Amino acid sequence: MEALLETAFWIGLFKIIWIDVILSGDNAVVIALAARSLPAHQQRKAILWGAGFAIAMRVCLTVVAARLLQFPFLEIVGGLLLLWIGVGLLQGDDSHSGDSGTPGSTSMFAAIRTILLADMVMCLDNVIAVAATAQGNFTLLMLGLAISIPLVVFGSTLMIRLMERWPAIVTLGAALIGWVAGETIANDHVLADFTGTRPWVHYAAAATGAALVLLVGTALQRRKAASAGPGQR
Repeated sequence: MEALLETAFWIGLFKIIWIDVILSGDNAVVIALAARSLPAHQQRKAILWGAGFAIAMRVCLTVVAARLLQFPFLEIVGGLLLLWIGVGLLQGDDSHSGDSGTPGSTSMFAAIRTILLADMVMCLDNVIAVAATAQGNFTLLMLGLAISIPLVVFGSTLMIRLMERWPAIVTLGAALIGWVAGETIANDHVLADFTGTRPWVHYAAAATGAALVLLVGTALQRRKAASAGPGQR
């Protein structure tokens, strides 16, 4: 209880809130992109379940995140996974439309699966930043994780509404995932010697990731539309 009265505690809590506000945006975009095509009554379920599982996963990752990042090629694999997810979210998935044999059920689980896969990669930096700020204070650590839940849920809900009103945000969101993927690859432990003396590599990798997602995703969109066109006539 005395810890709650210490100035250092409140300074640490403010830092954690700020970190969550800044770094939870990426996760909100992923959740919104994955859930945007679901029926309205399932969007909230997908957001809540996806965010809930993602936060539970963060609790587990908090213990081992710093050590995980020391494994070679882990972030490269994670970045490639994010590129794949970004392309898939940009081109969309017909199963999300609810026209399948079990309307919406499979697509909601697919959305939750996508959320978890993307969050598993994207939350590592968030987890490490919060853990470093908490400096072993369990109360601060748990507060940081708890604060991120409403931020992600509210941010995801807001992003879905914005995407419905301005579809171009979907493209920007996919580009953001590609940007994070490029950064993740450049941050891998095995590339530290190369990127450490060349800071521009991080920006180049991020820009390349964003461009790759947009180019591949757009190309697959056009191919999908062209193949579907004759059958609709």
